[in-house]
Amino acid sequence: MSEAVTVRVPAKVNVQLAVGAARPDGFHDLANVFLAVSLYDEVTATPAETLTITCEGPDADKVPLDRTNLAARAAELLAARHGISPDVHLHIAKDIPVAGGMAGGSADGAGALLACDALWGLNSSRESLLEICAELGSDVPFSLVGGAALGTGRGEQLTELPVGGTFHWVFAVADGGLSTPAVYGEFDRLTEGTDVPEPTASPALLDALRTGDTTALAAALTNDLQPAALSLRPSLAATLTAGTDAGALATLVSGSGPTTAFLVKDAEAAESVAAALIASGTCRTARVATSPAPGAVVLPA
Repeated sequence: MSEAVTVRVPAKVNVQLAVGAARPDGFHDLANVFLAVSLYDEVTATPAETLTITCEGPDADKVPLDRTNLAARAAELLAARHGISPDVHLHIAKDIPVAGGMAGGSADGAGALLACDALWGLNSSRESLLEICAELGSDVPFSLVGGAALGTGRGEQLTELPVGGTFHWVFAVADGGLSTPAVYGEFDRLTEGTDVPEPTASPALLDALRTGDTTALAAALTNDLQPAALSLRPSLAATLTAGTDAGALATLVSGSGPTTAFLVKDAEAAESVAAALIASGTCRTARVATSPAPGAVVLPA
């Protein structure tokens, strides 16, 4: 058994989030095009007498350190599957915005799963790990896979997608979080009585990813949850406007928010837009990143 295993796992942006009507089970069918971005959490697993979690980094005080944390649940599910006790200390070094629509919690679940699998010498198959990821939550499988993928069902059924270039992003971090269930609830309220179309992936967007065409991707970005996020947090509109005014090619609420995403031309534009967003006073901070990024990976000891 190893003494410690550290896994690095990326944030994500949804370059398309098409949402269907609520299903009888309360979930929504999705066509969710994930793109992993170069903001990472690191999860370190070390042997312990019982399951414990610690966390450091921006907004670490907002991260639950009990069994509701997806990292803890990942350890429990993996251990139960192998008939062992989940005796591990999980330390999360956070750099992904907390409760920001960038799958930070899901990333920690995937990171903990891979770290515990390596620590305990289980050598689980990728398929087995993805099954546990899907049980943990809709975004967790993609955190394991990384790169780019189309998520269907409730987002957990993944088809990996080719990406033909590097895309440059700025992410504006808002004050406070937005509850994903609350945003979906607002989506249901806003679309009540309307004919919500079946979610399908945009051919133009998939082609833009495949060819690495930033301008075409900018024209194809969509998020069906954006009106709901703006309804619950109207101040996000000012952040989106500030990014547009600073020269972003496209603006988007990331997932269920409240982080907002800005696609830009290149690294120089990213630094300029990030500085303008911070100066605008419409967000707490702004982060620069590129995509695609690799999925969860065990770091060298």
